[in-house]
Amino acid sequence: MTSFAPLLQAFFTDRLISQRGASGNTIRAYRDTFRLLLTFAAARTGKRPSALGIDDIDAPLVAAFLEHLEHDRHNQVRTRNHRLAAIHSLFSYAATGHPEHAATIQRVLTIPTKRRQRNLVSYLTPAEIDALLGACDRSTWTGRRDHAMLLLTAQTGLRISELISLTITDVTLGAAAHVRCVGKGRKQRITPMTALTADTLATWLAERGGWDRHRAALSHPHRPAPQPRRDRAPHQPLP
Repeated sequence: MTSFAPLLQAFFTDRLISQRGASGNTIRAYRDTFRLLLTFAAARTGKRPSALGIDDIDAPLVAAFLEHLEHDRHNQVRTRNHRLAAIHSLFSYAATGHPEHAATIQRVLTIPTKRRQRNLVSYLTPAEIDALLGACDRSTWTGRRDHAMLLLTAQTGLRISELISLTITDVTLGAAAHVRCVGKGRKQRITPMTALTADTLATWLAERGGWDRHRAALSHPHRPAPQPRRDRAPHQPLP
């Protein structure tokens, strides 16, 4: 019986890191998936995770694991499908290296994703945005920071993860003011800022002080600069 542990380790080191250059977020998501799967498989088979074989992680077990995610852990269908995609990726990788387990691998790969209802994305009206901005107490530094964050988010459409990851080098003020971010799939994009947003952000940055290039643009005024993210490619200068 082929052990599952060496396959899983090779999948992370060879496929995800060396071949695909997966981001830190992707690696963490896959890690969480297989941590949950191994815990479930160990409880179901009575074997230690290190003793599990590829044939132990068969289609019935994977199907039961997906049901466990939905009904016991109360995960959304979207999360279930993301976990299944990670499992499919592992078994696709295993297919060429372990043909002796082709039947088990093929049955796992045929497990379909689950259809889900896709709701329309709602949006805030101008009046609702004004109400949010007006709720910030700008007599305090936290209120001024929150006002700058909300205004920047409403105007640029940045995701929360993108917003809190902004550093000084991501922000260009003055003529052609814009912010640069790395979003999902490590795709870089540049979003222009209006004069009001740029002025508000410039005022906040001047109050906050400290121009360390790795420091979060919307961080605490007196908090030391955080360490740079290791999963993020270094910025290239604008042409």
